Amino acid sequence: MSHVSTPQRSDSDAPHRRRGKGRKGRTGKRHTGRNILIALGVLVLAAGGTAYWLYSDLDGNIKGVDIDKAIGDDRPEKLPTSGQNILILGSDSRAGANAALDAGHVSGARSDTALVMHIPDGRTKAVAVSIPRDTLVTRPECTKKDGSTVPSANRVMFNSIYSQVGPACVVKTVEKISGVRMDHYVEIDFAGFKGLVDAIGGVTVNVPQDIHDTSSGLNMTKGPHRLNGTQALQFVRTRHGVGDGSDLGRISLQQQFMLDLLSEIKRQDLLGSPTKTYKIADKLTAALTTDSDLASLTKLAEFGRSLNGVDPSTMETIMLPVAYDKVDPNRVVAAEPQASQLWKAIRSDSPIPESAKKSPAHGGS
Repeated sequence: MSHVSTPQRSDSDAPHRRRGKGRKGRTGKRHTGRNILIALGVLVLAAGGTAYWLYSDLDGNIKGVDIDKAIGDDRPEKLPTSGQNILILGSDSRAGANAALDAGHVSGARSDTALVMHIPDGRTKAVAVSIPRDTLVTRPECTKKDGSTVPSANRVMFNSIYSQVGPACVVKTVEKISGVRMDHYVEIDFAGFKGLVDAIGGVTVNVPQDIHDTSSGLNMTKGPHRLNGTQALQFVRTRHGVGDGSDLGRISLQQQFMLDLLSEIKRQDLLGSPTKTYKIADKLTAALTTDSDLASLTKLAEFGRSLNGVDPSTMETIMLPVAYDKVDPNRVVAAEPQASQLWKAIRSDSPIPESAKKSPAHGGS
């Protein structure tokens, strides 16, 4: 296995690039919702197999956000046929000790992956809608954590809302553009997985092609690589030198890594090792932020059990149909009428038209 060199800088906010070169890698997108289900399964296992003091320790790891209080009544109506809708964000924090892993050039946190997971009532098939981070949206008026008000703004890059205003505003923005009420919010910190990877002894990823990222300094050859926590974080942060060089390639790597990570957890004998179960659950819960209704191990475990009927292998992931912006071709906007057709199907719990699954902008794939 090849050496994975240390990156010198990160470029997570660089614009989406249009390239003519073909790119494969959408398969990874299909697995993100599945990974959430596997993660919740680990928490169910931990909740059922730990002593009370261990349970309390795990319970204290989970961070909660009071979405209802932050948004208030300015939300879509909860429809009787709308099932469960969960906004899942993959964030990449560069604050504190994590900044040292990035040579200190980037601070704060960014939401790099956004999925609206729709789980119909009484069914086994779920749908996840991926929202590209470079999508220009209208951000509604929002209240920050300190109580101050941020006015509405047009043509705001979706990815910027998290760092500028906070997760509750991301939820409100998604609800405004979709008309779909979010029942829950789950955020997974990629940097938080560093300790988890080390706790399980590393994760093997199969790199589909050579990666030579001149911006980050990451170099990997095609084939299997066993990554430790630091190397894994470098892997999910790279974007140049893979695929067509756009951010879509990096997101694909992030989702591939999440699948490989959780497959490794599943492969290990957790039932036969309560100590390992606790160690992994400790790292996993420390990487989670949820809405306040899920912000306890008991509530997460109950929610995980409620999803037992969902068959992850049938989950479908659809990218929100987008087109290149006419003013700034490095940004995208929701493509109509496809986007409206997609959200209408989610709201009414109807089959999604094939036309609503096609995106004019595809990153050269």
